[in-house]
Amino acid sequence: MNLNVKAFGLAGGLIWGLGLFLLTWWIIAIEGSSGVVPFLGLIYRGYRITPLGSVIGLVWGLIDGFVSGIIFAWLYNCLAAKCPLKEA
Repeated sequence: MNLNVKAFGLAGGLIWGLGLFLLTWWIIAIEGSSGVVPFLGLIYRGYRITPLGSVIGLVWGLIDGFVSGIIFAWLYNCLAAKCPLKEA
């Protein structure tokens, strides 16, 4: 069974981007908009715990999740073709 590379990349991008967006708003709702640069702010340029930072994190998350999903699905397809499982 092969994975659809584009669909897997899109799913990964949506999950990671929306997850980061919602997590940022969760922190804003609990602790307030602090403008603190978390660890992800060191990786994703411009990301902070602010409303604008949540949108920046959404965009970075979409890109990062999409690329990671494509690489994962491509690697899975390559390894699955080389090492087929024995069907009983």
